[in-house]
Amino acid sequence: MSALGPIGRLGRFAALHRRAVFVTWALVAVALGIFAPRVETALSGAGWQANGSESVKVREAADSAFAGSGAYAIQVAVHSDRLTASDPAFRRTLARVGGVLAADPKVGRVVPPTASGQVSRDGHTAVVLGTAAASPNEMVAAADNLKGEVAAAAAPGVEANLTGAAGMWSDFNEANREAMMKSELFSWPVTLAILVLAFGSLVAAGLPLLLTIVGLVASAGVLYLGTLISPISIWAMNFALMFALALGIDYALFIVMRFRGALFGQGENVPEAVGETMDTAGKAVLFSGITVLISLSAVMLVPSPAFRSMALGIMISVIFILAATLTLLPAVLAKLGPRVDKLALPWAHSGEHRSPRFARWGERLWRHPIAFGGLALVVLVGLAIPVLSLKTGMPSIKVVPKSDPSRVGYQQVSGAFGAGAPGTLQVVVPRGEAAATVTALRADAGVASVGRPLPGGAGLVMVQAVPTTGPSTAAAGQTIDRLRAELPAGALVGGPSAENHDLEAALAAKTPLVIGVVLGLGFLLLLIAFQAPLVAAIGVLANLLSTGAAFGVAKLIFQDGHLAGLLGFEPQGFLDAWGPVFFFAMIFAIAMDYTVFLLSSAREHWEASGDPKEAMVGGLAHSGRVILAAGAVMVAVFFTFALSGPLPPKEMGMILGIAVLLDAFLVRLLLLPVFLRLSGRAAWYLPAWLDRILPDVKFGHGSASPPRAEEPERMPAGVR
Repeated sequence: MSALGPIGRLGRFAALHRRAVFVTWALVAVALGIFAPRVETALSGAGWQANGSESVKVREAADSAFAGSGAYAIQVAVHSDRLTASDPAFRRTLARVGGVLAADPKVGRVVPPTASGQVSRDGHTAVVLGTAAASPNEMVAAADNLKGEVAAAAAPGVEANLTGAAGMWSDFNEANREAMMKSELFSWPVTLAILVLAFGSLVAAGLPLLLTIVGLVASAGVLYLGTLISPISIWAMNFALMFALALGIDYALFIVMRFRGALFGQGENVPEAVGETMDTAGKAVLFSGITVLISLSAVMLVPSPAFRSMALGIMISVIFILAATLTLLPAVLAKLGPRVDKLALPWAHSGEHRSPRFARWGERLWRHPIAFGGLALVVLVGLAIPVLSLKTGMPSIKVVPKSDPSRVGYQQVSGAFGAGAPGTLQVVVPRGEAAATVTALRADAGVASVGRPLPGGAGLVMVQAVPTTGPSTAAAGQTIDRLRAELPAGALVGGPSAENHDLEAALAAKTPLVIGVVLGLGFLLLLIAFQAPLVAAIGVLANLLSTGAAFGVAKLIFQDGHLAGLLGFEPQGFLDAWGPVFFFAMIFAIAMDYTVFLLSSAREHWEASGDPKEAMVGGLAHSGRVILAAGAVMVAVFFTFALSGPLPPKEMGMILGIAVLLDAFLVRLLLLPVFLRLSGRAAWYLPAWLDRILPDVKFGHGSASPPRAEEPERMPAGVR
């Protein structure tokens, strides 16, 4: 048997000591699984802020110096089309709502509308305030518990709707959770059906689900333990589930198909087949997992707890899926042996690691690279062009379902007090500058009304200012920036809309850095993996092209409103501001998955033959079926998220689904092989000085050293 590398030896060790591997993973699953059921109630609903921003400083000052009157104070809109605040039923509702709020320990004090002056001129709407006596995450949890009681406190003919920032995030998270659960119900049967078709065997098709379940249980337990240290967004679990399923399928497909080829096609015994599989496909999986982790780690550069915890949740799931793929899966394969094909479909061909159909496709691309490559390039560039006019903004109230209390209350408040009332600004200023601040606020054209100064602790005064426009408009953001420039030096401008504005600014500032880090580290890892600068550059540029095309399509759908009726959403006129940075990292991570699978197969053939044609055609023949099957599963899974729930999951499902569709079918199976064809031997050229620096990485099983490609300038004319 040929010498195995470290990953091959690890796989063979797992195969020979599978009982110890099973016991270890069982202990891990049980130990962490004990905490897994608690994760959903422990995860936080807030965290959408830019740490260190002016608006966060205002909220902290408001909570400490003004008894919890910051952005996450509970607001209840009490409204009646027929009755007014002077009617007994209306007054009774106000009193009951105040009692409900006062009974919750997370509410500091209740401010009735008579004290705050928040009664509309016509008397049909009033706002009851409950100050925050806990953190933003706890106030969102309080809104979860209170909104039903608040609604039930309303007298006949009167409505009571819990709204404001805490209410909006409560409703949004609940709608998002229901949408994810509904999507999972649709996606699992579709996933299983595609897996059965891809593997050709019911037993083999169950292996990705095994990895997913183990990875999810362990990830959920770790996330719960993480909440004991620091708040973690509820979205972390949602994305962890999605990536665990996607990567579990990808990795299991690549490993199992290679194992079946070695076991049935080459007639090796089970330990040898496992060792060879992990020495080749396992190495590719390791590099793929590292690229995913690197791409997602760049999101940590965004100074927002929600973003960082979401990236952390995905990274935890990737680590467990990767660990299970490199240890548990080879042990299971060794246990199953030939039974991996049990309950096989009639047309399954276990020993065919090399697909004749994809080999023929590779030959066709080799003969006609310009025609096929040019067509793919035109389509991708054409789809990417709309991204040049892409607009972004923070989620508006439209992301919450129309019937939810926070949205109903929002509309009642804006209708009664003006469009800008739901985004009322809070200006905290030293007492000596209060008069000048009020004068400047009243003189600003973007401010509709200014409340009376409210004295607080630490020598501070708070002034409430209602903008003339709604919170999610560009004009509201311009008003915030203008006020910060014009108000006295000690004045700080905050409030819920200012927090969104500051987070949007932080995202805009960090997006170029995140993209640059992802591209740079992605290139470096591909360079280390494949020992070829041109191949690494081609892989990164191809990923960038498919990502640009996906965002171009997203602009047409979510900004311009095409397919809005079919998908069931109200266009906001922009893409949510967190989309470019977060989805870019996710898309790039998934695209790198396919890139590593294709290029590792191509590299393996190059090391064995030194022939650029065999590298391209053989790489496609050995990885094309895996990429096709994995892409089909991911597209099906992601598109299910686009069919239900609030707007952000639809954006996520459509953008990721389109990205995988374009990347798997146009880039990996067409454009990237064409690039390898046109670059020929130069694709694999490694300068001598770089060869001395890079670690020695080989993908061919038991191969010595890869053939050295000639320098590009020494190549004869044409491609050999």
